[in-house]
Amino acid sequence: MTDGSHMDILMIHALLDSLFTIFATMVRLRVQPGIPEPKQGKAAKGVVSALIGMKGEGACGSVALSLPLPAIREISRNLLGHEIASADNEAADLAGELVNMLVGGAKRILSEQGHDFDMQTPQLLLGEGHEIVHHYPGQTVLLPVNIGQSEFYIELNFV
Repeated sequence: MTDGSHMDILMIHALLDSLFTIFATMVRLRVQPGIPEPKQGKAAKGVVSALIGMKGEGACGSVALSLPLPAIREISRNLLGHEIASADNEAADLAGELVNMLVGGAKRILSEQGHDFDMQTPQLLLGEGHEIVHHYPGQTVLLPVNIGQSEFYIELNFV
């Protein structure tokens, strides 16, 4: 299984399954994924991001979750019961927890299909205009995800 695009498709499906489950059960917000597109440059679309590396037989890569402030507010209200109103350490921790749950769910789904991955600890990034530097040189896929009044972004880079 060294075909990167095949792994991208499997990973996108597993991440989406995981995303729908997390948002339906824990965040209680309806998610609407947009159209995946190749990402240009390294600049993050959000004010906080969490990047997590994954390694498995035949494929390695990383997944990032990038949250703009409106998405942080909306998700924190529903998940935590209070609103995180700024791009601070609490907002970065929220991104880290979400990416852990997202990738953990995808890892479970993929292992049921016979693909095992090890997950690394998420790297938390914050501040307007920060960069997300993926662990491998492959093309990064950007997936916008709409939630109610706002959206956030999932980045995927597998080789």
